[in-house]
Amino acid sequence: MVTPLAAVRDRLEAAGIPDAAFEAAQLYMLATGRDARLSGGAPLTAFEQKKLDALCEKRCARFPLQYLCGEWDFLDLTLKVGPGVLIPRADTETVAEAAIEAAREAGPGAAVADLCSGTGAIALGVATHVPGARVTAVELSPDALAYLRANNAACGRPLCVVQADVLRWQEECAPGSFDVIVSNPPYLTAEEMQHLQPEVAQEPAMALEAGDDGLVFYRALAQHYRDALRPGGALVLEIGWQQRQAVMELLAGNGWADIECRRDYGGNDRCIIAHRPK
Repeated sequence: MVTPLAAVRDRLEAAGIPDAAFEAAQLYMLATGRDARLSGGAPLTAFEQKKLDALCEKRCARFPLQYLCGEWDFLDLTLKVGPGVLIPRADTETVAEAAIEAAREAGPGAAVADLCSGTGAIALGVATHVPGARVTAVELSPDALAYLRANNAACGRPLCVVQADVLRWQEECAPGSFDVIVSNPPYLTAEEMQHLQPEVAQEPAMALEAGDDGLVFYRALAQHYRDALRPGGALVLEIGWQQRQAVMELLAGNGWADIECRRDYGGNDRCIIAHRPK
């Protein structure tokens, strides 16, 4: 006899869902409130079965698992997520860790700006791991802002949340305002946007697309945000795995110093760090 958990796994596999066993266990937990490892073979109530079927149907239609869950882990945080906000990814933890390191090096009361903050994942990661840091989270999308504010309230961190377009926000920044500026900006090319995985295609396009070459935001950050840092301050950027050379050249051409690239835990180029010259 096929258990409810195995039935969901089989349906997900048939729909082409990667890691169907893991996702089946997540859907089982959502539908029943029980850990599938302990009760995955137990019969379900009619209500639980109906809920599980509905969740499975949505997931088979490639609605993102994270949106179904309504929350997702990042570093040691659990963040609210849903339609209208970019899903936090493990790759971005490398970027958050670099920003945390830079904020610690800046010393007590470090001023940090997280541009294109989305759920607030990076900003809250810095605020959590660098006590006393003064963190500003900047986001334009009203939908994403709702998640950012909810996560800020749930985590109890004193973020300063600002609704603004980071392509212009530098005009409001006094010289030397920050010790660290960090950003996971949109960086997909127009061509890449035409070939997204079905789940990614349901995330907000404004959090993904950055023009024909994918460099719109990097160009703006390189050209306009150097003076917003104090001398010696750090710029920390997430990049796409093929963008290392282009972004490093943009930064070097705009007078940034000590430019380096770090890889994520999958071995891909992921994080560029540069400094305003002292």
